[in-house]
Amino acid sequence: MRVRITILILVLAMLAAGGPAAAAPPDGTLAIGVHVTLVSRWLDPGETEALITPFMVLYLLHDALVKPMPGGIMTASLAESWTMAKDNVTYEFVLRKNAKFHNGDPVTAEDVKFSFERYKGSGATVLKNAVKEIQTPAPNRVRIILKEPWPDFMSFYGTSATGASWIVPKKYIEKVGEDAYKKAPVGAGPFKFTSFNPGVELTLEAFPEYWRKAPQVKRITMRSIPDETTRAASVKTGEVDLAYLFGGPVAEELKRSPGIKVVAPLLYGVYWLDFLDQWDPKSPWHDRRVRLAASHAIDRQAINKAEMLGLGKATGGFVPPEFEFALKVPPPPFDPVRAKRLLAEAGYPSGFSLKMSYPTRPMHGIATEAMAAKIQADLKAVGIDLTLEPKVFSVAVTEYREGKTHLVLVEWGPDFLDPDAWADAFFRKGGPVAKRIAY
Repeated sequence: MRVRITILILVLAMLAAGGPAAAAPPDGTLAIGVHVTLVSRWLDPGETEALITPFMVLYLLHDALVKPMPGGIMTASLAESWTMAKDNVTYEFVLRKNAKFHNGDPVTAEDVKFSFERYKGSGATVLKNAVKEIQTPAPNRVRIILKEPWPDFMSFYGTSATGASWIVPKKYIEKVGEDAYKKAPVGAGPFKFTSFNPGVELTLEAFPEYWRKAPQVKRITMRSIPDETTRAASVKTGEVDLAYLFGGPVAEELKRSPGIKVVAPLLYGVYWLDFLDQWDPKSPWHDRRVRLAASHAIDRQAINKAEMLGLGKATGGFVPPEFEFALKVPPPPFDPVRAKRLLAEAGYPSGFSLKMSYPTRPMHGIATEAMAAKIQADLKAVGIDLTLEPKVFSVAVTEYREGKTHLVLVEWGPDFLDPDAWADAFFRKGGPVAKRIAY
């Protein structure tokens, strides 16, 4: 069994509660500094990627039948309710009567069917291969019939695994055309599109007829500020009210700044060490005692404190324990003495030397160089001497897929908020994640 050393990472968001007002946003405007370059494809749920990032735009501009919300992973939204029939293949959704698109058109069953058939983003092939038929027996009722029972259907359709349940207006798109829609999208979310300067800024205006309630904020501007230092400075000066994704050192500095609040919503990102050659009898990692020794040697809490302000969570399994039905596995305790004893029992009383690679780009805001260096120091203390090999992301992915590295620091955020789908993707022969790193 593969042994993984995992840490559950949290996003750090900064909320400015005061301070200087240089270049401050206009009254009624919430300015958000985002850590990525904003791209036009994120305006259209029909092209949703296998990343959580586009959803920060989708949640504002669009709405879904069912979606993750603070109250639950699958929360009724445009659909006021849904049921699965006793045949285990028929799902019926009842739409809210007061749900509207930004152009005033009601959200109907035809829009739901159209959105599913139009969808070509992440998971589209898997979903469409599983669906036999979509029926629209009434304007406010949609019936999705599967080819066979599939327990994970709602995990794919009703979570951030895909964008297939995010609804777009059929009549409007057929009227203006796909190209025009992508430039000025109409959604059913709490904010409507105003303007977009790709890679620079997205501006949205409150939609007072949003079914849930009218937004309290009049407008939102999302500004691309990929550089962490510049993003932090924008928070300090009041140029932005909120900003995403800061690593430990910068977050610590912001935490000490007057009028700034650090919060950490849970992010299902897991880090672990992958022993790629553990199946090779000649490798030290082939012996379970050596892998366990490495696990006991790493001080997870010290990494958590240094890189995540202590807001992360350590776990002994690679499936996030917050997932429904997930097995909660406690991490092995930090115990260098036991680690040395296990190495001696395995025939390595003086330790050994190996290489460890890692992608150089930050993963979920965490500097991989710092984490790799801490792991290197912890393992060296028990006799495992690692030579670090930083790799450009594309090279790291290629070598990982081809098994050209002995040990690699891996991070993954789930496409599927379901423990079975996660495990299947990793361990089934030909699984989509088995050959992916930091994706």
